Amino acid sequence: MTVFEDYQLGDVRHSYGRTVTEADIVAHAGQTGDFYPHHMDAEFCATQPFGQRMAHGTLVLSMAIGMLAGEINEDAMSYGYDRVRFIKPVFIGDTIRATAELVELSDHPRQPERFGMAFERVEVTNQHNETVLALTKIYVVNRRRSTAPNSEMEH
Repeated sequence: MTVFEDYQLGDVRHSYGRTVTEADIVAHAGQTGDFYPHHMDAEFCATQPFGQRMAHGTLVLSMAIGMLAGEINEDAMSYGYDRVRFIKPVFIGDTIRATAELVELSDHPRQPERFGMAFERVEVTNQHNETVLALTKIYVVNRRRSTAPNSEMEH
């Protein structure tokens, strides 16, 4: 497993590609209850500036995070997402890819002796290499366990 001290600023991970399908959009609408016409109504969308249905931003976000989850690190867990931006629409048939770069490392604000915080800048692009989504993913990461005896246990 990778502990906080082993993280390196500038490390980059790339996902494989994934083509967004109508089934993905319909399943996401059913799971979230978001049946907004921009995702579900082809006739309505034909009258709108983009001219076609678009994927939910939250669908693209969840796909991208899943695409980057190639290895399980038992020493880290997701703390959340900051600065999420849906920059361009993703349409049925678009193929997306995600890239994550480690851009910041810091102490955990309440338990710095046990945990560190790792911040990854995530960018999602389509088949035209246009950025469609950007965010910062935050992890809480275990620090390396000290091999020194615990003074509290000696008393």
